[in-house]
Amino acid sequence: MNKQTIINANLVLKDEVIKGAIVIENGHLKQIDQNYSQLAAAEDWNDDYLMPGMVELHTDNMEKFFTPRPGVIWPKVSAMIAHDRQMVGSGVTTVFDAVAVGYDIHDSQRTKILDDVIDSIAYLEDNELSKADHFIHLRCELSSETTADKFDLYAHNPRLKLVSLMDHAPGQRQFSRLDKYIEYYQKKYGHSDEQMALRLESHKASSQRWSGKHRRYIAEICRARKIPMASHDDATDEHVTEAVNYGVSIAEFPTTLKAAELSHNNDMKVLMGAPNIIRGHSHSGNVAARELAEGGYLDILSSDYYPSSLLQSAFMLADLDFGINLPEAIRCVTENPAQAVGLEHRGSIQVGYKADLLRVGKHFGLPILKETWKSGERVG
Repeated sequence: MNKQTIINANLVLKDEVIKGAIVIENGHLKQIDQNYSQLAAAEDWNDDYLMPGMVELHTDNMEKFFTPRPGVIWPKVSAMIAHDRQMVGSGVTTVFDAVAVGYDIHDSQRTKILDDVIDSIAYLEDNELSKADHFIHLRCELSSETTADKFDLYAHNPRLKLVSLMDHAPGQRQFSRLDKYIEYYQKKYGHSDEQMALRLESHKASSQRWSGKHRRYIAEICRARKIPMASHDDATDEHVTEAVNYGVSIAEFPTTLKAAELSHNNDMKVLMGAPNIIRGHSHSGNVAARELAEGGYLDILSSDYYPSSLLQSAFMLADLDFGINLPEAIRCVTENPAQAVGLEHRGSIQVGYKADLLRVGKHFGLPILKETWKSGERVG
C-alpha cells in the first residue's frame, strides 16, 4: 500500500481555503483533515497552497516543439516528451492537445504534423512515458472541403475526448473585422497584398459552401458517440442558438459579451484564454476575458499558447475586484473543465479523487509552482 501524508498546507477546496492536511493512498485522496499539523513521516508544506492539478482543454503548445522553426519538423516522440514536461512544469496534469483538421485551406504546418502528434500521444501513454494525462481535442475547420473526410479518420480514436466546430472565414466570428483577418494571416504566412486578396475571397467562398454541411455532419457523429463538443468564436445570438441546437456543451472564446452571456445562460461552459486575463485584452480585438469574468459569464480558462499563464491567470482572477474568490477562480482551471468534458474524480480536493496536486507558493503576489504531483507521485 502506497501511503503519503502532507501537513500544514492551505488546502484550496471547492468553496473555501482551509489550513489542514491530506492523506494519499494508492494515488487517490484518502483523507482530508483541518488543523492536522503534527504527524511522523509527514511532508510539511509550510503554509503553501495545495490545490488540484490543472485541466487544460485547449492548447496548441506542442506545435512549438513539433515545428520549432519554419520548415523544420522535429522527431515526434522527442517533441511530445518536451511538450509534456513543459505542461507538467506549468502545473497541468490533464492535457487536451488541440490538433486541427481542415487547415489545408491555409497550407498550414498543422496539417503536416497532425499524425505525428496523435501517434506520439498514444506512444507516450502506452509506454508510460508521459507525466500528464493526454487526450485529443480535434479542432475542425469547417470551411475546408476536406474536413469531414479528415474527421472520419480520427473519430474512432479512443483518446478523442473533445471536438470543436470552427470557422475562421473572414467577415464573421473571430474575424468580423477584415483588417484583423488580413493582419493575422498576412503576418503568419507572408502573403503579398494581391495574394491576401485572393485568399480572402477564396476562404469566404469555401466557408459558404462547406461550413454548414460539415457542422451538421460532425455534430451528428459526436452526439451519437457522446463526444463533447465546443463551439468556437461565437459572436451572435444565431451562433449561440445553433450551438445549443447541436448539443454543444462548451463555448470557446466567444467574441462578444452578448454571445458569452447567452451561452452561459444556456448552460454552456464559457471558455476564455488565460493570456487574455493577464494581458487585459484580446489579441484579435474581441471582447476581453475580464469583461466576462466581471459579468459572471466566465467558467473555464485555457492557456492556449502559453502554458504558465494558466496558474497565474487563476490567482489574478481572484485578486481582481470582480467578486471572485480563490476557490471559484481555481475551479476555472480544475473542476469546471473536467466536468465540461465528463472527466470524473479529478479537478478537486475531495476524498476518492485522483491525487493530482500542485504545491504553490507566492512571491510578491505572483503564484510560484513548487511541485506537481500526479496520482500521488511527484512528477515536477
